[in-house]
Amino acid sequence: MQRFVLPFVLGLLTLISAGRSFAADNTPPDGFQALFNGKDLTGWKGLVADPKKRAAMTPEQLATEQAKADDLMRAHWKAEAGVLVFDGKGQNLCSAKDFGDFELYVDWKIQQGGDSGLYLRGTPQIQIWDTEWEPYFKLGAEKGSGAMWNNQKNPRFPDAKADKKAGEWNTFFIRMVGENVTVKLNGQTVVNEVTLENYWERDKPIYPKGSIELQNHGNPLYFKNIYVRELTK
Repeated sequence: MQRFVLPFVLGLLTLISAGRSFAADNTPPDGFQALFNGKDLTGWKGLVADPKKRAAMTPEQLATEQAKADDLMRAHWKAEAGVLVFDGKGQNLCSAKDFGDFELYVDWKIQQGGDSGLYLRGTPQIQIWDTEWEPYFKLGAEKGSGAMWNNQKNPRFPDAKADKKAGEWNTFFIRMVGENVTVKLNGQTVVNEVTLENYWERDKPIYPKGSIELQNHGNPLYFKNIYVRELTK
């Protein structure tokens, strides 16, 4: 029996270091809530413009545009076998709830040449892409996913590359407190306490609250195990 102990322990440590729980998919760990229930699009909404433009809308205008965006969302995002699947058309998928400071787990998968990301508080972005796809090298893809790609004054690229190959599942752990973001990819810290800049209004700090968005760039995407924990000061 002893010869089976070491492989089991090594496997256990691998799961722990990757930030994975032992529960079934889409079952949150203690202290977290599932943003995706594994069954449908409950808790999500379609994208309406950007935070600055939304803030300028009247309640009636926003409601009208949200209804259109939700129809578009349902046409291109769906739950399939416990996975959020995007067909490569349409717009970003947004959490119905806004978040301030939080910790977030999300599993993601892309195909060859895939390009995506996560908006935090409605702001781009934590970059996801095929880091072996040569056409993206001119944009820095070979440096790895996790990039805060729209930063101009603060660090833009991750400290390390920790991606798995296209077609395999990856796990992000993201912690956002104030303006600062830490990102672990597959258990490895790739961004450590870096300021996320306000892409929409460069002269302002990041918004205090906003939605979590799953970004599209016109290719199929897959997400599951999306868990969030709000942090209080």
